[in-house]
Amino acid sequence: MNILCGYNVNIDSVYRINGAEVSELLRAFKKTEILEKIKNPPEKIHSESDFVAGLAYCMKNGYGAEWLVFEQTVFEFLKNRYFQKSLVRMGGNAGIMANALSEIGASRVVPNVAVPSEIQLSLFSKKAVYLPDAPLQADEEAGKENLKAEKTKTESEKNIHNEHNTRNTHTPFSNQDPIHFVFDFSEGETFSLYGTEIRVPRENRFIATCDHLNFRLFTSSAFENYALSHAEEMDGALISGFHLLLETYPDGSTYKDIIENSYSQLKAWKAKNERLRIHVEFGHFASREIANSVFSKFAGISDSIGMNEDELSMFTDLHGIPSEGLLHMEAESIGKAACKLASLNRLGKLFIHTREFVLAAFKPDSENSAESGISEKWDERKWDYRESPALLEAAGKKLEAMGFGLKCAGAYAASGRLGGREFVEKDALKLQESRFGREQLQLFLKAFGGTACGKGAFALVDGYMLCILPTMLCKSPITTVGLGDTLTAGIFLRGLELDVQA
Repeated sequence: MNILCGYNVNIDSVYRINGAEVSELLRAFKKTEILEKIKNPPEKIHSESDFVAGLAYCMKNGYGAEWLVFEQTVFEFLKNRYFQKSLVRMGGNAGIMANALSEIGASRVVPNVAVPSEIQLSLFSKKAVYLPDAPLQADEEAGKENLKAEKTKTESEKNIHNEHNTRNTHTPFSNQDPIHFVFDFSEGETFSLYGTEIRVPRENRFIATCDHLNFRLFTSSAFENYALSHAEEMDGALISGFHLLLETYPDGSTYKDIIENSYSQLKAWKAKNERLRIHVEFGHFASREIANSVFSKFAGISDSIGMNEDELSMFTDLHGIPSEGLLHMEAESIGKAACKLASLNRLGKLFIHTREFVLAAFKPDSENSAESGISEKWDERKWDYRESPALLEAAGKKLEAMGFGLKCAGAYAASGRLGGREFVEKDALKLQESRFGREQLQLFLKAFGGTACGKGAFALVDGYMLCILPTMLCKSPITTVGLGDTLTAGIFLRGLELDVQA
């Protein structure tokens, strides 16, 4: 399978922070200032106190979040304090998915790279990743020349955007690597919040992101030209990074301009290859308005969209399901919200991945239904025979793809790497099925009158098939960052393979 990966590729500086360090950080700032920011999170980082409050807020509640850094002084504070003692690895949804795809069996993976520095290029998988005009796939001497040329070209691209980015960034961050400072924290860790002992309720991470090129979904000319000229050869495209969009930019442009540019790009790929499967992966958006705009715009051109339960709760105004049930990972609430959200926007497939289970809502006619004997226009009134071979085949294919993605994510969490399919299958045997996910599967069966299928289950609701599968967990994860992207890459690749086999 040949797959494009856009847009956000960056460097992750991963640091596991403990309670004692957080207590020390908090003592350096005024109590009233930090407590107010914990009560009313700014969700953006303009000062060191914003960062400290965001970290304490997430650890106090067990939340995961990503806040953008807007001040150079904060970037320097984070880099000087944590970079040298951090694990430096591939970051960005597109970068993580590209590496995962390369390691688990894709034929060729072509990612967009905003800043092709030596550090950034060294973080890519060497198996199937192909970087146009970069040295990764060339011989050593030619590679050195290409890297010099690419660096020179990139400096120009940072100041003059291509047609899809139109305007200058003019930020103080333009001449540096995009770095995301990732702070992992563990369940049970304790810290003092000005005399009150706080115990972290669950493991998660807080990310302080300094990445002003990806804020604009910057695309290199090498990626842009390759994607358009080779679109007919590609089987799929994994697109992400929209959660980094800002409402307005210093040059006067807005997120709407960038959304239109991206939409035109994907539309051009589709025009070249109508068989191209496009999946858009969401993240933690800065506002509901931006999230709603991206969803409504790309639901029509995407074959599938993916998000977690936090992101699903941002669309409460659209699907009408209260956030409380979604954030508590209740399968019934998530299933209803997924069906409603997908049907309102005529979306073929919607994936919701939580820590405890994965749920997919999809139109059966989006799964090559004519070949499997399923009517192109399903009518729920005709779905009386739920043990029919056609229904079981459709559910089985989806659950198989979901299961493979879960194995990939579980193996990655346990080991911090992916080493091919044999490695994934072997490491998956060491994982434990989520007990909470299994309980939610049983509640799913009751709520929707569903049918068990292997280790998962499916149900037919409002013109959609819902499939659910518990996650595979390890007791002491090496990492919690990139699990959703690894899961998505595994599901997407296996789904493409099953479609080809059909």
